[in-house]
Amino acid sequence: MHHDDEQVGRILSRREALGLIGVGGAAALGTPSALGGSDPAPFRLPACVVRPEQTEGPYFIDERLDRVDIRSDPTDGVVKPGTPFNLAIQVSHIGSSGCRPLAGALVDVWQCDALGEYAGVKDIINDLFDNTGRKFLRGYQVTDEEGMARFTTIYPGWYEGRAVHIHFKIRTDPDAESGTEFTSQLYFDDGLSDRVLAAAPYTAHEGDRPRNEDDGIYRNSGGHQLVLDVHEDGDGFAATFDIGLNLT
Repeated sequence: MHHDDEQVGRILSRREALGLIGVGGAAALGTPSALGGSDPAPFRLPACVVRPEQTEGPYFIDERLDRVDIRSDPTDGVVKPGTPFNLAIQVSHIGSSGCRPLAGALVDVWQCDALGEYAGVKDIINDLFDNTGRKFLRGYQVTDEEGMARFTTIYPGWYEGRAVHIHFKIRTDPDAESGTEFTSQLYFDDGLSDRVLAAAPYTAHEGDRPRNEDDGIYRNSGGHQLVLDVHEDGDGFAATFDIGLNLT
């Protein structure tokens, strides 16, 4: 059985979020067009949406796997099967002067495979000692000048007690005590999950899949603010997730 820790953090109200950016930047919250004025934007403007923090869970390993495509195990090159999913995370800094892309932040993602399995606990223990554990479906990217980090993965499966989700962590300076760290999870529309998980290889996992509202972490820690807006992309799916962080 898999267990995630108790939920952490709290949700900021809209009034609190507006208070973070001040009157001059209030129009930026959730309305990216307000940042661009009359001139066309040279890149996708950040939405500057404050999101709730959620638990890290037991399967994060800070092994610094710098890669866009996280589907394979670098120890043997075996690729985890599943419906392709391209995930982009755009990170912004909310401050007194408004909203701007946050470049140079390290973004980790990790998730289970189509059958609900992470790299096993034994593999995680091995990594602590000799770095020989399996490393599928995990990795990091550094945000570019647009605050964007991109990953190629698969649509995740599910496991007992948890809705379909992906973990992520954002760190401004992971090697410094003064760096900012934000950890949360991403969720999927239940109807879409019904559709994707009705096909192989997901159908090999038998049982009753928990839906979002069955998941205590989703239900009690603002999971509705963390649901991805997914669209079809070739033979798979894609989504971009916007998040604004207060770094002061």
